[in-house]
Formats: sequence, structure tokens, C-alpha cells
Amino acid sequence: MLSSLMSVRMLHVGRACYSAEKSALAHLRKSTGYTFANCKKALELHNNDVKEAEKWLRAEAQKMGWTKAQKVEGRTTAQGLVGVLIKNNIGALVEVNCETDFVARNKEFQNFIGKASQSCINYMSAVDSKNVTKIGIGSDALKNIKFTDDKSLGDHLALLIGTVGENATLKRAICYKTPESVNLVGYAHSTSEQVQNNDDGQLFGKYGAIAAFKSQAPVDAEKQELQKKILQHIVGMNPQKVGNKEQDEPNPSKDDETCLIYQEYLLDPDVVVGDLLEENGLEVLDFQRFACGENDASQSNQETSK
Repeated sequence: MLSSLMSVRMLHVGRACYSAEKSALAHLRKSTGYTFANCKKALELHNNDVKEAEKWLRAEAQKMGWTKAQKVEGRTTAQGLVGVLIKNNIGALVEVNCETDFVARNKEFQNFIGKASQSCINYMSAVDSKNVTKIGIGSDALKNIKFTDDKSLGDHLALLIGTVGENATLKRAICYKTPESVNLVGYAHSTSEQVQNNDDGQLFGKYGAIAAFKSQAPVDAEKQELQKKILQHIVGMNPQKVGNKEQDEPNPSKDDETCLIYQEYLLDPDVVVGDLLEENGLEVLDFQRFACGENDASQSNQETSK
């Protein structure tokens, strides 16, 4: 009788332990995204302590990521995405490159762009300026910017490389900070249905742009829509500067017009952009456009105020 009771008790304890181990394993896999085998090993090494196992897993992933990054360094990264993020009066336009379009559609790759964009927003929040301030950040400087977990973007880039298995590079960023009287608007154009924008306002695309608008009256829904369409025009028509009627003359060759205000409006060729802005009490103070993979001569840090 006693032997039977002990057997039942041992069986019950064994099932409870197995259930706890299974629960810890499931929790660790969900929180880290690492493989079943790696999570199981981490728990075994740390007596099923989920927190310690997670610390170990992330440390190992970081080491593996840096090792992989060193191996693939120098491989061509001609694909990728442009990320656009606007948070109130701060905006970030970031380009991250990879080797293949397949990886550009990877959720981990897009999450990294989100981290880079948010890190640039945080970086700009410390900038003290009463004017429209525009800062260009090159590749090396981007890697040194910290994310919210106090790791650098370079550390997170190494983790990404270890995860996706191919080279990736932080190419460049343009960041804006404006006074409350100026409205920042962002737009990204994607050529793939598999590239989805995030609920937090993060936009992804092969092309992206940010513009700083000044309005003579409060911006209603109609003006918001027009501002977005002006961004679409900037992406599609690639103007080189806003233009100034007092300083710039319209180009006789309309097909080669580089000033935004003199270009034929993309959505209505019978309208000139400058006239459209004036009719709606809007002025574009500045803009920036990125096309993923384009050559860019200005990779060093630069700052301008308007």
C-alpha cells in the first residue's frame, strides 16, 4: 500500500516538474524567438531560471551576431528599405541596406529599421533649436547612437546580421526638429505588398521623404491630405530644392525642372506646385527625399537651420 502511494506521489511530482519545464520553455521561446534547442539548453544550464536563461541567450546571440557580421563584412548591400518616422515635431528618415530583397521583406529587418528610426528621434529630442533644424548622420555615426536598451545601433545591427544570415548596413539618416508652428509630414512608397507599415507610425518603402510645412491657417483634414500628396509628388518627381520666386527663375525645359515650386503637379499636370501651395496657404520650408540604393555623397554629419 505504501509503495503504491509513493509511486502515485512520484508520478504526480514528475508530471508537475515536466509541466513547469514545458511552461518555462514555451515562455522563453515566445519572449526571445530563439529555437527550441537553444532555449532548452539555456534552461538546462540555469536550472529552469527563465530570466537567467534569457540573459544567456541574448549574450550568446550577440557574440554570434558579431562573429557573423565580421564574416560577411564587405559583401555588397544593394537592397534594403527607407524608414520614415514622425513623432510630433521630430522626424527621421533612415536608410538600411541588405544583400537581397527577400531579407528586406523580413520582419526582423523591418523591426531593426524601427529601432534605428526611434533612436534618431530620441537623439534629436536633445537638440535645442527654435528653428527648423536638419541634421544628416552618416553610417559610422549612426552605429554609435544608442537605442532605449542602452545598446548601440551597431550592436543591434550585429544581432540582425546574425539573425538574417546576410550582410546589412546602416547607410544614412536625415533628422528634423521643428517649432510647433511648423508641421512635419512623412511619406514612404513601397513596391512590395509584403512591406507593411507599423501601427506606431513607422513607414517603410523603397522611397521615402519628409517635408516641413508652414500654414497660414490651422491644418484641417483637407490640408493634411494635400500635404501627403505633395510628399508623393516629391517622391515621384525628385525635385532638388524648394525654390524661391525671388531668387530662382523657372527652367524653360519643364522636363528638367529641379525647383519644387515650378514643377508640374504630379497628380494634375495643369497645375504648378507653387501655385497649388499658395492657393491653400501652405509653404514648404524644406524637404528631404531618399531612394534606396542611390549614391549619396554626403555621408558625414551635417546640420542646418532655417
